[in-house]
Amino acid sequence: MNTPETVAPEWIRPHMDTALCLAEAALAAGEFPVGCVIACQDQIVSTGARTSSSGQHPNETDHAEIRALQEYFALDAPPPAETCIVISTLEPCLMCFGALLISGFRTIAYAYEDAMGGGTSANLSVLPPLYRNACPRIIPGIRRNRSLRLFQQFFRNPETIYWKNSLLSQYTLSQALPPEV
Repeated sequence: MNTPETVAPEWIRPHMDTALCLAEAALAAGEFPVGCVIACQDQIVSTGARTSSSGQHPNETDHAEIRALQEYFALDAPPPAETCIVISTLEPCLMCFGALLISGFRTIAYAYEDAMGGGTSANLSVLPPLYRNACPRIIPGIRRNRSLRLFQQFFRNPETIYWKNSLLSQYTLSQALPPEV
């Protein structure tokens, strides 16, 4: 079962900071603020940020995790996926979670939970063996408040159309944050 862990190794935090910088850049470009890195030990091997979420017809395949996967597979000699960790500012959706599992990644960390479409809590035991036997390690909540601030900024923007008034926007805007220090 993909049971979330509550304690994350310290070395994940700097990688999440990089993912958050990617999410901040996406937000500055008017995109949904998701950034993702794939790291092998202390080295980031690929990155991705959400694109194509603005406008009347958003492209739902240009997710940060998919873009990081594409960059990973474009490497001449990528490290084995099972030795890497995927670090995203938003819990991967079912599409991204499935793609990560099929690609062999077994450790996934994220900052902010996707109350509307997060895939990491899916009951893999009822799925075919390709997914059921994956046994991923899920590490939620790394730098959650920093990521939440980005999503609140996104959803508070009056020009935002993407997922406006959705369960995710309502949930996000209802979350209380401690004051910034």
